[in-house]
Amino acid sequence: MNQKVLFFSTRSGLKLSENIARYYGSTLGRVRFLEFSDGEYTPHFEESLRGSRVFLIGSTFPPVDNLMELLLMSDAAKRASAYSITLVIPYFGWGRQDHKDKPRTPIAAKLIANLIVASGANRVMTMDLHADQIQGFFDIPVDHLYASRIFINYIKKLNIEKLTIASPDMGGAKRARSYAGYLGTDVVICYKERKKANEIEFMNLIGDVKGKNIILIDDMVDTAGTLTEAANLIKRKGALSIRAIATHPVLSGNSYDKINKSKIEELVVTDTIPVKINQCKFRKNIHILSCAPLFAEVMQSLKNDESISSKFII
Repeated sequence: MNQKVLFFSTRSGLKLSENIARYYGSTLGRVRFLEFSDGEYTPHFEESLRGSRVFLIGSTFPPVDNLMELLLMSDAAKRASAYSITLVIPYFGWGRQDHKDKPRTPIAAKLIANLIVASGANRVMTMDLHADQIQGFFDIPVDHLYASRIFINYIKKLNIEKLTIASPDMGGAKRARSYAGYLGTDVVICYKERKKANEIEFMNLIGDVKGKNIILIDDMVDTAGTLTEAANLIKRKGALSIRAIATHPVLSGNSYDKINKSKIEELVVTDTIPVKINQCKFRKNIHILSCAPLFAEVMQSLKNDESISSKFII
């Protein structure tokens, strides 16, 4: 059976969703959100979904409305008799809460996974989860894409001499080693201790960066505290230049100011989260690489029941 393929988007990610649909060779379907005076809302699909393969696209960064919109759309699609429902979540919000680090705390990532499954989704497609183990929280298939396929091509085009890959913390060591392996470079790792969330107590460097051009690799940049502290430390240790690459540009709080004042010469991110450059005084070079072609390519493979293993680098 050759099902009709339909694309719909949450309100916060329209630009990326439009690009994904365009690269696929389609357009976004019509969905209208009905607002109630108390703040509640309900999505209404303005075309038939019966028997269709439906892709619902939206990152789940705060506010929580972004997550709630996606869940409501999934439930509506299920009740509209869609043949299959795939939630395309370029940035999986709440993913940093993937374990209990102290008593009496939730595992939010698991809770979100349960909600997604309960909403009627048959499949999830996402990119650069904060921890690979989150895939195991779902009782449905998860296609975990890696932005490395996008970034490695960009790094190669830079043709940087004396290149070394760096991780800003121990948690990203595996990712940094993978990049270094593909690029044939050395790798260094920063080791940090935190007082509390988003506050670093101290940081040390494992490896030699003197006379090297450094690219820091991370899955996200939030307050930019870890990234900028690592960059400043690496510069003090004698690095020639420092670039930073992060898949998800959360960029909360005073992150822009921290990056402006840091030794980072260039920040490279994807468009999993909208970056509002025009609303800030951002003086450093920033490049936004679109993840839309990769998502569209994988969607096409899923529609044709083809293997997607060739779409992965790391």
